[in-house]
Amino acid sequence: MDWSMGLLGFAAGLLISVATAPVGVSGAVFLLPVQFSVLGVPSPAVTPTNLLYNVVAGPGALLRYWRAGRLGGPLTRLLITGTLPGVVLGALIRVFAVPGPRVFRLLVAVLLLPLGVWLGLRTVRPAPAHAPRPLSPRTTKVLALAVGVVGGIYGIGGGSLLGPILVGRGTPVVAVAPAALAATFVTSVVGAAAYALLSLTATGDVAPDWFLGLSCGAGGLLGGYLGARLQPRLPETALRFLLAALATGVGALYAVQVLG
Repeated sequence: MDWSMGLLGFAAGLLISVATAPVGVSGAVFLLPVQFSVLGVPSPAVTPTNLLYNVVAGPGALLRYWRAGRLGGPLTRLLITGTLPGVVLGALIRVFAVPGPRVFRLLVAVLLLPLGVWLGLRTVRPAPAHAPRPLSPRTTKVLALAVGVVGGIYGIGGGSLLGPILVGRGTPVVAVAPAALAATFVTSVVGAAAYALLSLTATGDVAPDWFLGLSCGAGGLLGGYLGARLQPRLPETALRFLLAALATGVGALYAVQVLG
């Protein structure tokens, strides 16, 4: 990997994380197709490379949310305790069962495209007389476990999947964003370590591309801090629209790739 690719990875991480950090998305779900199609990272090494990106990029936004006093709380603990075992299971599935990228793209398209459209419509329409109740702690933990498995298999941050569901069910974006990013960071540390251990025994491209992961992560570190700093200046409606647009955009992108 030469320095031009490193600079491209840095720029991609920076731009993506500025747009995604305000709504609790690490940006890894957007970075994945860039690594596949532009930077040429092989599979399954693209998964631990994306997890490495999350590890390096995460502290930028988390530092800003911590300074603002919005990091921690019961939602953060629920998401972390749910996603941690899931990411280890996902890593084992990725290395030994090796689901192909087509399955992943189909999964993301089927989940995120309707979620994004639904959240956008809920934001446009007046609030119903009986607003939906936030998910129960048990349901939230089960959802986080499922998202952890998907994150462990494909190296994406859980915020891209958890965010639209939690916000659509009535949890404010300002509460979801720091909790989702904290869960993404912790599970990415565990997931990257799991892949590093599995690379000692498994064959093929299992270890991350360290240079590219660090380059993208450095851009995400700066972009995440800037995005988190931008969040308080955006009203809740704008944040919901942004989250809906991100979910719809990713879902549509992967649907086109599956059908193409």
